[in-house]
Amino acid sequence: MCLYRIENSDTLFIDFWAAWCGPCRMFAPVFEGAAEKHADATFAKLDTEAQQEIAAALEIQWIPILMAFRGGVLVYREAGAMNAAGFDQLVEAVKALDVEEVRQQAAAAQAAHEAGGHADHDHGDHQH
Repeated sequence: MCLYRIENSDTLFIDFWAAWCGPCRMFAPVFEGAAEKHADATFAKLDTEAQQEIAAALEIQWIPILMAFRGGVLVYREAGAMNAAGFDQLVEAVKALDVEEVRQQAAAAQAAHEAGGHADHDHGDHQH
C-alpha cells in the first residue's frame, strides 16, 4: 500500500514520528495545517514505533524526519521539525518541481550508480 501511494502520488510528504518524541508532537500541527492548506498534495504520517519494519527499511535513525516525493522520486529528506513558514515554503518548492525533469534526473542518477558498480559504497577514499 505505501509503495503504491509513493509511486502514484504527484506530490507526497511523509512525516516519520513517534508518540514519545517531543519535537514530533510540536511539528504535528504544522504538518496537519499544511495538509489542510495544500489539498493538491498528499500528506501521510508514519509512526516509527508501530511500523518498525518500514522505518528500518527506510533507514530512519532520527525523528522527526520529513520526506518529500515528487512524481514518485524522493526529492527531500531531512531530520528535525520546522516551523509553519519554513514547511510551507518547502511544500511550495516541491510542488513547483517539474515532474518529468525530476524523473529524468532520477533515472540518470540511477544509471550512473549502476554503471559505477559498488564504488559509491567506499566513502573513505573520495576526495571532495
